[in-house]
Amino acid sequence: MHGILYKIADPVGLIGVVLLLIAYLFLSTGRWISDSMVYQLYNLLGAVMILYSLCFHWNLSSFVIEIAWVAISLIGIARIKSKNTVEQEKG
Repeated sequence: MHGILYKIADPVGLIGVVLLLIAYLFLSTGRWISDSMVYQLYNLLGAVMILYSLCFHWNLSSFVIEIAWVAISLIGIARIKSKNTVEQEKG
């Protein structure tokens, strides 16, 4: 079992990088806004996938930035959910 988890670590990490780059590209080109749940989820999923790869190919600096990326994404998701709840209560 450990063998397959190790073998997929690099592809999973690379997919995570692609997700982060897509999110940043779409934000920078105005296709998405930072208050978009899809933007936040791409960032969260991308960071988690990179963290998975780092479990097998350790790099402290990368680990620290990905933990920060996860935390910031979760803050963004909580903010969006809170904003939606307030809007529903008003409407």
